[in-house]
Amino acid sequence: MRALCWEGVGKLAVRDVPEPAVRSGGDIIVKVRASSVCGSDLHLINGYLPAMREGDILGHEFMGEVVETGPDVRRIKVGDRVVVGSVVACGGCWYCRTEQYSLCDNSNPQPVFTEKLWGHSPAGILGYSHAAGGYAGSHAEYIRVPFGDVGAFTVPDGVPDDSVVFASDAMPTGWMAADFCGLKGGEVVAVWGAGGVGQMAARSAQILGAERVIMIDRLPERLATATQRLGVETINYAETDVLEALRELTAGRGPDACIEAVGMESHDVGPAYAYDKAKQSARLQTDRPTSVRQAIMACRKGGTVSIVGVYGGLVDKFPLGAAMNKALVLRMGQMHAQRYIPMLLDRIAIGEIDPGYLATHPMSLEEGARGYEIFQKKEEGCLRTVLHPQAA
Repeated sequence: MRALCWEGVGKLAVRDVPEPAVRSGGDIIVKVRASSVCGSDLHLINGYLPAMREGDILGHEFMGEVVETGPDVRRIKVGDRVVVGSVVACGGCWYCRTEQYSLCDNSNPQPVFTEKLWGHSPAGILGYSHAAGGYAGSHAEYIRVPFGDVGAFTVPDGVPDDSVVFASDAMPTGWMAADFCGLKGGEVVAVWGAGGVGQMAARSAQILGAERVIMIDRLPERLATATQRLGVETINYAETDVLEALRELTAGRGPDACIEAVGMESHDVGPAYAYDKAKQSARLQTDRPTSVRQAIMACRKGGTVSIVGVYGGLVDKFPLGAAMNKALVLRMGQMHAQRYIPMLLDRIAIGEIDPGYLATHPMSLEEGARGYEIFQKKEEGCLRTVLHPQAA
């Protein structure tokens, strides 16, 4: 079969690779119909998560048709159209039983790296390096999904592939980001990053009761899309001081909750960004925490900072004093896909959330390298490239 593979830092190529096979009783094999790029993939492509090997298949946000099941699979059947959570969960450990699926004890078969780096190993993630289990990704004609009864969900009739694909990752990540904010109604929520996850976080915050949502980004087309699609307020940080603007928009108090949906390659303007980029390039810090710093500094006293952008290691100049003395609640993590996906599918089916507009650039699998280039360089108004491995 054909698959989009990592060939080294900054290098991607479509290769012929062996088709996946059932290895365990709970496995399912999915024929991939739609597989989206994701901002967190860029951390792998650019070498910031050093656990990739040449030939690894990328991709973790996808949907498709089940073509084979292991003997222990009961809920999912051959022929089902399914969306699959990117986080692999066993369904039986203490973390899974308490719906903390991204912390699963049993789904990462290669835990040594993350145990040394973080103290414990979280769950495996499809297509996300050998630190996350070494699973082959979804930018391929077929993919093996472990624990298929736990991680795959049948898609409601009538929901297009290029809409439901985002229920795999961007939507549950965005929903969890808003859920972490503990909204009760009437709040002001600021969201850093107007990409797919940020836009889904903004919509989720609205549904959960936020009175106002303010999105921060530097790309006018993304901010315009957020305004047109979601009716949010926006700040362009390339033109406006974010902290001053947020104080002005909230009568000096600051947002009740701040959502960081950017991650370790956070962009900014000015000397602080140049400092962060130089330190990261020299590997003197692993991540650029610009947007996290801003979120902590902007948030009102006693508010919540929700972090769902991916971070991998160590950062410099983290404003711990501000977080402590302002009595902030910090919540963060990889999303608990299996907790949220069934509910989100219901909301898509009734039209309460429509993520299909994120798929600005549908492409064939063979165009995958170009799709990532457009996505990374943010060309042509690209929000998300969605690859279609079955396209002729």
